[in-house]
Amino acid sequence: MLTLAVECATKSIGLALLDDEGVLAELYVRLGRHHAEVLLPALDRLFIMSGFTPGNLDLLACTVGPGSFTGLRIGVSTVKGLALATGKPIVGASTLETLAMNAIPSRRLICPMLDAQKNQVYTGLYRMGPDNLLTAQRPDQLTSASDLLEELAEEEIVFLGDGALRYEKLIRETFKARAILCGGSHHRLMASAVGLIGLRQYRMGAIMNTLTFTPRYLRLSEAEATCGKRSG
Repeated sequence: MLTLAVECATKSIGLALLDDEGVLAELYVRLGRHHAEVLLPALDRLFIMSGFTPGNLDLLACTVGPGSFTGLRIGVSTVKGLALATGKPIVGASTLETLAMNAIPSRRLICPMLDAQKNQVYTGLYRMGPDNLLTAQRPDQLTSASDLLEELAEEEIVFLGDGALRYEKLIRETFKARAILCGGSHHRLMASAVGLIGLRQYRMGAIMNTLTFTPRYLRLSEAEATCGKRSG
């Protein structure tokens, strides 16, 4: 099964083509430019390099949140357009589960953290199961870093993501030696992980409705929050 995976939830863009669980090609772009300027040219490049076309695809997978409002909208809209043009099914992947995939094969509790600004983080808890796939230990949520760390059980935890980098000092002060902070590329969202999660979702029958599915933000946009205050 040929899967196109799209990741646009943060400041970077990730694209990957997978043949079942095997990664055929992957692009990672972080140029400081708007996603709308980069995504379609990067997608064209991926198809040119791989020799495939959108008509060859069997499945479309994309991150559905949480993350950047603009990035998620662009990614979801692009995947929707491809699905409508090709008639292929869409599956979604949690941005946090995608990030947590970088900690495999650790058997410890995995805590991905994305910086949500305003002294908050998007976070969840995951653990690798006996099938070497992640299972959620608690739902993805928006919370303050201090509240999150106070709630966590006293065990060794793997932290990763730009939120973990931002609050590294607080994590180390709270957990001492029990905190394991990933480094380098482990903080980067990988489109190939989106493809692997998407393939599992597809096999479980968790297919999105192409016309109605939307990103899962976990927070109101500034415009929605302002409108809510005015109406209130």
